Amino acid sequence: SQGIIGSSVAADLSLHLVAQLAILGAAVSYAIAGIFGRRFAGTPPLVTASGQLTASSLMMLPVLIVWQPSGQLAMPGLWDWSTITWLAVLGLGLLSTALAYVIFFKILAAAGPTNLLLVTFLIPVSALLLGSGILGEPILASQIAGMVLIAGGLAAVDGCLPDLLARRPKSLYHFRNRKGPDSHV
Repeated sequence: SQGIIGSSVAADLSLHLVAQLAILGAAVSYAIAGIFGRRFAGTPPLVTASGQLTASSLMMLPVLIVWQPSGQLAMPGLWDWSTITWLAVLGLGLLSTALAYVIFFKILAAAGPTNLLLVTFLIPVSALLLGSGILGEPILASQIAGMVLIAGGLAAVDGCLPDLLARRPKSLYHFRNRKGPDSHV
């Protein structure tokens, strides 16, 4: 049987386990980051994001040096990349990483860690919609059901779901609860 982690781990102890644990570790790290990030409430988001990206780059430098055998460059053809490749790398670095962290810390300062981490529920929804809109990928019924569950979960956490469920259509409500002279109640 297939699973994220469970019976499939016992049957196949391979690099799949490492990958699965890395995914769970990333999710836990993301949750901790939102809570830990509250410590920087008084720091401007640009400073916090810059510090985080600089620190993480410096922490990865020894890994890069140790990982490469005999001091070879990590990417031997690095300077042979085309212009479009360099633009893609800059786009990922500046927009998808640097700008994303500035926005992350702005939302953290304004809305707090709980509301900040709720945004992560929208990642699969936006991925599905972008995949369909840009790449023409089909959206399956199970994916629509997942998006509905995500929307319901967000509405429940936000507190508006109980309000929506408690509300009745105005005409029925007034019909059942009217106290006028022609009321038979």
